[in-house]
Amino acid sequence: MTKRILIVHGHPDASARRFNHALAEAYALGAKRAGHTVAHVDVAHLDIPCLRGKAGWEAGALPDALVPAQQAIAACDHLVLFFPLWLGGVPALLKAFLEQVLRPGFAFSQGRGFPEKPLSGRSARVVVTMGMPGLVFRWYFRAHGLKALTRGILGFVGIAPVRETVIGSVEGLSDKQRMAWLAEMTRLGHHGR
Repeated sequence: MTKRILIVHGHPDASARRFNHALAEAYALGAKRAGHTVAHVDVAHLDIPCLRGKAGWEAGALPDALVPAQQAIAACDHLVLFFPLWLGGVPALLKAFLEQVLRPGFAFSQGRGFPEKPLSGRSARVVVTMGMPGLVFRWYFRAHGLKALTRGILGFVGIAPVRETVIGSVEGLSDKQRMAWLAEMTRLGHHGR
């Protein structure tokens, strides 16, 4: 079954190509080869204002620059987020993006009891790169920043399942290890997972 896949490049540095970009491109290549439709959002190239209060989040207008991104989320079957771990979690620009596009009324409805989740039926993969070893992040730090994203944001709005790929010690990867990770992303993209 083919899927509509949205890849969100969450690295905030637009000035240089990063391994995150190569991973996302490998994923997209695998997905396209399998016949999936692939769209991209690159947060580094968007003007993303920070929300500063509940009123703006609940009733403020979505910035015009983010309307296409929100529409792409609504249209996708599978969401893939690529980002580097910064201070234990997602970079601030990616967090601001998610706060803007996953607003009440679009991503969930507020009211009494459990919220309705209009984004249910979508799956996701989160691919995070980091300087520390992945096992240290998962076992010592208990992957708190990743859990905040996968459970507290994506899970809250109904996106499930959310699968994770943690790539640790990224600066020290050999060429062979980098090629293996790129091949893994191509494989995952092919399967739309």
